[in-house]
Amino acid sequence: MERARFRAVVTGRVQGVSFRAWTAQEAHRLGLSGWVRNLPDGSVELEAEGPKAALESLLACCKEGPPLAHVASVRAEWKDPTGENHGFRVRH
Repeated sequence: MERARFRAVVTGRVQGVSFRAWTAQEAHRLGLSGWVRNLPDGSVELEAEGPKAALESLLACCKEGPPLAHVASVRAEWKDPTGENHGFRVRH
């Protein structure tokens, strides 16, 4: 099972619509580790690590977002896995 990691920035109406909690729930469901946080410009940043297929599923989910979100774009940068995150958490 190939492990990977990515860092992504999601833009659009993604703050104030439970995007972070929803992302954490999806990441937990997929067995991924990492974090998600709001950025000052109104976007959401996340980093996730785990099996590459699960990461690709999370990215696909982020393109849709939770019901009240309107995702304009998802920009992801793939990186080498580090194993530094345990579990998936919402950063404040």
